[in-house]
Amino acid sequence: MSGEALRSLIASLPPERLDQVLTHSSWAVDRASSYERLEFLGDSVLELAVARTLYERFPDFSEGRMAKIRSHVVSRASCAAVARELGLDERLAMRGVGLVPPEELERLSRNRNVLAAVLEAALAAIFLEQGFEPISAAVVDAFTPRIDYALTNQVDYKTDLQEVLARLRLQVSYVVVDTSGPAHERLFTCAAMIGGEQLGIGTGPSKKDAEQLAAQRALEQIEPDLPPDPAV
Repeated sequence: MSGEALRSLIASLPPERLDQVLTHSSWAVDRASSYERLEFLGDSVLELAVARTLYERFPDFSEGRMAKIRSHVVSRASCAAVARELGLDERLAMRGVGLVPPEELERLSRNRNVLAAVLEAALAAIFLEQGFEPISAAVVDAFTPRIDYALTNQVDYKTDLQEVLARLRLQVSYVVVDTSGPAHERLFTCAAMIGGEQLGIGTGPSKKDAEQLAAQRALEQIEPDLPPDPAV
């Protein structure tokens, strides 16, 4: 079963390290003792593990195709799904008992962004304890179903965003906010504008790619509590 090796690595963390992984800023003594700093590091650990796997597993894939797959695999929705599979939602709820009101604790333990952050913090914690090579295979194994899904399905965040906004009676427009690089290696940065507010921004080798990333970021802002994508 995918994720078992990663589950074991997390369970083997020293108590003080695991405690920080499961400490939300709302009940932390200070922000530095919450999972936030670990989350920052864990995001890079996950991206490197997935990027190297894609690079080695698919030698014929272009940079653009690998970037799209990686973007889906490391998304907040994907991380939250893996967090649930590993039981991190239950661990978080147990850790917060008595520290915040029950209704707030339930909301936090279901929140997609919170669960994604806890998962990334856990990855950082096991990285700090064991290094990258001993944990890389376990990390990739837990995310393999997301890789396989992205390989066989067209992930279209712009369409997903439009459907969500339709329910909210809102619309989205995309604007190019920056271009950089030489003509043969141009990078575009686009923003998803909703209600006059910039809710997501993305950078890619084409406007289409940049808009997809901007839509993904916007979805993460307006759908923190909704279920993850169909790859779950």
